[in-house]
Amino acid sequence: MRQPLESVARLPGRAADRILLCTTREGGAWTAVLVITALFSTAAQILFPAFLGKALDSALDSALDGGTGVSGTGLSGAVIGCLVIVVAMAAADALFELAAGASAARGTATLRRSMLGPLVSWTGPGTPRTTTGDLVSRLVGAAAEAGGVAAVLVRAALSVVPAAGSVVALWLIDPWLAGTFLLGLPAVVLLLRAFTRRISDVSTRYQETQGRLASALLEALSGRRTIAAAGTADAEVRRILRELPELNRLGHGMWRAQTQAAGRAALITPLLEIAVLSVAGFALADGRITVGEMLAAAQYVAIGSGLGMTTMLLGRLARARAGAERVRGALTQPALEYGTHRLPLGPGRLELRGVRVAAGGERVLDGVDLTVPGGACVALVGASGSGKSLLAAVAGRLADPDAGEVALDGTPLRRLTHHDLRSAVAHAFERPVLFGETLGDAVARGTGRAAGHVPAEHIVRAARAADVDGFVRKLPAEYRTPLAEAALSGGEVQRIGLARAFAHTGRLLILDDATSSLDTVTEHRISQVLTGALRDRTRIIVAHRAATAARADGVVWLDGGRVRRVGPHDELWRSEPEYRRVFRAAGFRAGEALGDGAAGSQADVREKELP
Repeated sequence: MRQPLESVARLPGRAADRILLCTTREGGAWTAVLVITALFSTAAQILFPAFLGKALDSALDSALDGGTGVSGTGLSGAVIGCLVIVVAMAAADALFELAAGASAARGTATLRRSMLGPLVSWTGPGTPRTTTGDLVSRLVGAAAEAGGVAAVLVRAALSVVPAAGSVVALWLIDPWLAGTFLLGLPAVVLLLRAFTRRISDVSTRYQETQGRLASALLEALSGRRTIAAAGTADAEVRRILRELPELNRLGHGMWRAQTQAAGRAALITPLLEIAVLSVAGFALADGRITVGEMLAAAQYVAIGSGLGMTTMLLGRLARARAGAERVRGALTQPALEYGTHRLPLGPGRLELRGVRVAAGGERVLDGVDLTVPGGACVALVGASGSGKSLLAAVAGRLADPDAGEVALDGTPLRRLTHHDLRSAVAHAFERPVLFGETLGDAVARGTGRAAGHVPAEHIVRAARAADVDGFVRKLPAEYRTPLAEAALSGGEVQRIGLARAFAHTGRLLILDDATSSLDTVTEHRISQVLTGALRDRTRIIVAHRAATAARADGVVWLDGGRVRRVGPHDELWRSEPEYRRVFRAAGFRAGEALGDGAAGSQADVREKELP
């Protein structure tokens, strides 16, 4: 059984080379066609000078015999042999190009499919990740460079055969010719070695620079409104294009390397030909070889020292290897691994035991112990940088802690299957990204299915809970409105994101500042849903507003990555001046402190455990 590319990429050693070999094997029958046609073409290339030499000798013999006798038949046979070889080489090359295109398409598709999983997997805050633009350039450009390696690898592997065949042919014509050719061969090898080292380094840096350029472009495109508002378009253009001089320098570096190699080859090949032909001239004068064999010897020297094609192949192989190295970087992006355990029935009791998470060399969460009873509504409160969003991500296993354990109804999240975990936990975010074809599809994605497979009433019920149904009903196509045609405000996008989370039927609901773009009235309506219709779920809410914290059953106050206190909001507000300063620093009025009572009574909360 073949190893997945993700596993191959993580093996120690020359991972890029192994990725290229795996990609070549993925070509299947087309790779076999490449090998067969390349062997056939190479054999024909080696045989052609011999037949050409025989044709010349036959023509000369025929001329000396007055065009009659056996020599005439020999001439006809040699010419026919040359024609057959030429036609065979043309057919083999045409079939090779067809197989090269097919194997490149298959190899590129394999790499892109393998990369998509790691690229779209969330590894949580604090994990170093490559920028989006660079990842896109890896998926598009690097995968294409590495995906077409099969044809290049086959040609490069067989490039030694013409040289070896030429030496053997020269030896058969006259050993002195082979000896002369071998004396000049080290210069050819040294030239190719130097070229390979230089072009490999430049190709890698060229692709990395392309990735940085793509990153800057995507960043600017995603912030068009900010750029327009700030009037910094010219500055952004300069920022995007600042990589162009380096890209230009590296591009010229590749061309210089190829030009220098071609120039040196243009010097070495004629010198070798002159040396071999000089020896061949003496052999011809001594009668050891014929004129046709001398012509064949000249052809074999050109074939054996053919640096032009070899240089091109090495250049393409270097680009493919650089692409494979960048593919490896994408394949080894941190990704979550799931277990095999099923989630037992339960109310949604969430437990965090000794949870520690580091980011950038610093602990963002440090020894968090917390128990949230099933069905409770808990607000996470803390100053900026206190670890609220990271704790929410760890609670829903969008990230794994560096130490400690998170369990849902007694089962560690790491041990759960992908299906059971994602079916049990729903998320809503501050800046949700909407997926699907239509608005209804965007809401239905919360169930893990497309709109066509979810009852319409379920979608509508979730939209009403998120207070977005009225807006959708005003659109001509209502829930069938294509996402691309829906002009949505930030608050409307956030409410659709909430509807998507509400459509999920899991036992744990996590809202990471998911109401920040809503006005007070809308937020109040959604809070009523959270504390009413959704009270059968355990709810974790990252709160920046005092009113939001007041409506929750209890508050987990984070400070410096630790749980400072757990208790009802009104109690913390009255007894902890620093707690009050958390909300005042965020710009909220003291009058919001105790909410408006819409959430009902708050439960009694013990330190680090909500009953």
